[in-house]
Amino acid sequence: MISKAGFARTFQFLGMFRDGLICTVSLSALTVFFGFILALILAILRLSSVRPLRSLGIDRDGHLREQGFLSLLSRFNPLSFLATVYVEVFRATPMLVQLFIIYYIVFAPIKLPSFKLFGFIRFERFLPGVVALSMNSAAYLSEIIRAGIQSIDGGQTEAARSLGMSQTQNMRFIVLPQAIKNILPAIANEFVTIIKESSICYTIGVQEIMYAVASVKGATFSITEPLIIATCVYFCLTFPTSKIIAYFERKMGAGSSRSAPKGRSLGKALFGSSLTEKKVGQDLEQERRAKRHGN
Repeated sequence: MISKAGFARTFQFLGMFRDGLICTVSLSALTVFFGFILALILAILRLSSVRPLRSLGIDRDGHLREQGFLSLLSRFNPLSFLATVYVEVFRATPMLVQLFIIYYIVFAPIKLPSFKLFGFIRFERFLPGVVALSMNSAAYLSEIIRAGIQSIDGGQTEAARSLGMSQTQNMRFIVLPQAIKNILPAIANEFVTIIKESSICYTIGVQEIMYAVASVKGATFSITEPLIIATCVYFCLTFPTSKIIAYFERKMGAGSSRSAPKGRSLGKALFGSSLTEKKVGQDLEQERRAKRHGN
C-alpha cells in the first residue's frame, strides 16, 4: 500500500536516485555514441559491393551466368553477409540474454580496472553494460542509417562521379551529410529508448535508477514508493527530451523546405545555376556513348 510514511522513508535515499540519474544519462549517452559508430560501419558493410568470387559468374564463352550455383556464388558478398548476420542475431534475441553473455562470458576472463566514475559508478560493471547496450543499439541504428543512405537520390551519385569523385569521396561529402541530417531525429529518439532500456543493467550491478529502487527496497522493505519515484524520474527524463527532439525536428523540416527552392535541380546545385538538369542528362549520356564506342 502507498503510505506517507513509505514516501518519508524513501525520500531519505534521494541521493541514490540522484546517482542513478547521473549513471543512466551517462550510460545512455555513451551507448548512443558508440552504437552510432558501430551502426555506421554495419550500414556501410551492408551496402558494400565487395564480391571476391565475381569471376565465377562468367562462363567459358564470356557470357554472364544467370542461373545456377556459380551464379549465386558470384554474387556472394561476405562483408554484407556478416553485417546482416550480426543485425539479425541482435534483433532476434532478448536484450537480457545479450547483457548476460557480454558480462558473464565475454568479460569474465578480462580483469578490468576497479575504480569508480563520479565517485560511485563501478567501472568494471559499467563498461560491460555500455558494450552490451551499444552492440544491441547498433543493430537497430544500422537499419536507420542504411535507410537514410538509400533515401538519397541516386542522381546525386551520378553527378558526383561525373565530377571525378571516387566512391569514398561521394559517400563522405555527398551522401553521408544528407543522410545523417535526415536520420538525426531517429537517432535522438534512440537516445530516449536507451534511457528506458538501460534499466536492465541493474541486473549486473550498474548503479542506475532501478539499482537505486532495489537498494531502497532492501533497506525499507517497501517497493511501491521507490517504484513511483523511479517512474517520475524516468518520465522527467524522457518526456521533455522527446518534446525537445520533436521541436528541433520541426525546425529542421522547416529549414529544409526554405533552403531548397522548388524546381531547383541537382544539376543547378552541383554544377551551377547556368546548367540545367536537361543539359546534365545530355552530358552524362554523351559520356556513356563515348565509353561504349571506345570499348
